[in-house]
Amino acid sequence: MAGSIEKRGENSWRLVVSAGFGPDGKRIKHTRTVKAKSKREAEKLLANFITEVEKGQFIEPSRLTFTEFTQHWFTNYAESSLAPSTLTTYQRLLEQRILPLIGNIKLEQLKPLHLTKFFRQLQEVPRLDHREGKLSNRTITICHQIISGILSKAEQWGVIASNPALKVDPPKVERQETVRFADEQVAEFLAASEKEPIKYKLVLWLAISTGLRRGELTALEWTDIDFERAKVFINKTTMHVPGHGLITTTPKTPNSSRNITIPASVMTLLRQYKTEQAKLRLAFGSRWGGGEKLFTSDRSGLPMYPSNIRAWFCKFLKRHNLPSIRFHDLRHLSATLLIAQGVHAKAISARLGHSNIGVTMDIYGHLLQSADQGAADAMDQVLTKPKEKKKERA
Repeated sequence: MAGSIEKRGENSWRLVVSAGFGPDGKRIKHTRTVKAKSKREAEKLLANFITEVEKGQFIEPSRLTFTEFTQHWFTNYAESSLAPSTLTTYQRLLEQRILPLIGNIKLEQLKPLHLTKFFRQLQEVPRLDHREGKLSNRTITICHQIISGILSKAEQWGVIASNPALKVDPPKVERQETVRFADEQVAEFLAASEKEPIKYKLVLWLAISTGLRRGELTALEWTDIDFERAKVFINKTTMHVPGHGLITTTPKTPNSSRNITIPASVMTLLRQYKTEQAKLRLAFGSRWGGGEKLFTSDRSGLPMYPSNIRAWFCKFLKRHNLPSIRFHDLRHLSATLLIAQGVHAKAISARLGHSNIGVTMDIYGHLLQSADQGAADAMDQVLTKPKEKKKERA
């Protein structure tokens, strides 16, 4: 099968593949515009294009709808490249929100105007969980990310000349203000935890003292605890994916893999809990299914799901008449407690596993500034006290 390349512009090339003759006797040509830095790179892309046509995998862009290309994108990219949880979220939003509105539009004809109208429509539709209010800007932004990612691959594969989603701004997502806790509220939380089973008391204390996420907590194994150096190693996370069950993956970012020093009081609790779990494992015998997991189900001995922690936490708050917050807010509590103690932002960022210190400053910058003002006031007290004493002597 013959092919040729034509230079169209800077780093732009037109690939042409001849696929014989049609019933009308006319030569069949398939074309694709690609980006390549050199002729050699374009020739490699041409070879791939010829193979694609020979295997019958090429689809004529002018006939391709957004839905049809999305199916191609799933098979050839998403299923092998995206995390199962991400794939599940993308599938749900595509099926429920995106494809019903723009799926029938021809890919080559999809313009920024279509996407602008689409995002405006999303702002008017009701929530699927039947809760009050409209679809959140955050969800609409995720829809934008999905569409832009799909169209980016379409551009990369030469199906379209450019990505129209890059010319459309999704609605702004206002960062949710972090929950602030008064000292007495923290004391109430800790006092209430004393009335809970030791497993859940440990869940709370670990969350507050280390800022671990639910998935990181449920992924912990005893081999991740260094009792001699009082450290916990975070190198995996668990999540429940419909159709896949409970899966264990690497953390969300490279910096999420970290080791954290554990307070002495929490280490004492860990030792007590390990003794309690040993008794439970002995009672289960060969039926024990939790392996070396720290947190397991008391009824089945199987690993605990992150959703189990959320369900227990909601009941815990109601049982003790505590403020209604998310379990994730304990991660924010951990950060605010460290800030109040004057811990440097870089150290806080490392404990929380943020991708960089900029993320920490973005979330907690206002609190860090308050702490810095407090430090300045304290220093002012130190500097002015000697002057006040001299005045008294005079």
